[in-house]
Amino acid sequence: MVRTMTDILTITLNPALDVSTSVGKVVPGPKLRCDEPRYDPGGGGINVSRAIRRLGGNSRAFAALGGETGAAFKALLDGEDITVEPFEVTGNTRQAFAVNETSTGQQFRFQLPCPAWPGEQSDRLIEALKPHLIKGCIAVLSGSTPTGVSADIAATINRLAVEHGARLILDTSGAALTAAATNPGPPFFLLRMDGQEASEVSGRRFETPGDLANYGSELIAKGAAERLVMSMGAVGTAGVSAGERFFCRPPKIKPLSAVGAGDSMVAAIALELSRGGSFRDAVRHGVAAAGSAVLTPATELCSKATADEILGRVVTEEV
Repeated sequence: MVRTMTDILTITLNPALDVSTSVGKVVPGPKLRCDEPRYDPGGGGINVSRAIRRLGGNSRAFAALGGETGAAFKALLDGEDITVEPFEVTGNTRQAFAVNETSTGQQFRFQLPCPAWPGEQSDRLIEALKPHLIKGCIAVLSGSTPTGVSADIAATINRLAVEHGARLILDTSGAALTAAATNPGPPFFLLRMDGQEASEVSGRRFETPGDLANYGSELIAKGAAERLVMSMGAVGTAGVSAGERFFCRPPKIKPLSAVGAGDSMVAAIALELSRGGSFRDAVRHGVAAAGSAVLTPATELCSKATADEILGRVVTEEV
């Protein structure tokens, strides 16, 4: 059977099986009788693929999966009709737990550690990615980096993407984002970060959209990326390239949960670019999708109907 290849490939090196439940009150000591649990496949790139599906698009999800947890993870994605390109790793795919305390509305979140990658696994990863980085496709590398993987793995994957004629969008954090900001080249096609991450990487504070856009211009001038998408939460998001600088402001929204907003934004950006949209239009769609995501409870992602409605109320200005 010949598989029809899509325009978008998401890459998730550190996925997590998300388990969520509720209990009246969290107290130490006695056994706590929880409500029926919910299981969701999670992790940056996986959430991007799931959001793309909700927005009416398709993608292939390249995911590092291992053990019985990895098998259960893949089954959940199959159930959502998402094409999975599994990369087998040692150990079990990690799990994350969220417990909602119904008496207070508080949420308690627990992250189990991921299995450490032996050195040769990173080399296998690069070989496994090669046939999936199709010329002209948009690849989205999103999420955290597993233990044992070099912080500059994103730059290595970007070089591979450029060699194969693909374009790489990067959305990561911590040491991996710091390494990306000093990427010696070739530049990432698009790098996304929020204001807090920009402060952590640069050691500076950014009070206005113009301040943030100035930092984005610096990174472009240094060759780290061709485009920057830089979020300031509910205030809006800056888009910066060598030729333009703009800021997209969403309408005022009363959020239910900020979880999933970033992944929904990246999904909408990748989808709009894959359809031939401009960088400016892609960021506008990203802001609308993020706004849609914050209107959903808990770990829910965006809604196409809500994102389409918000899109018409996004205001774009030069910075």
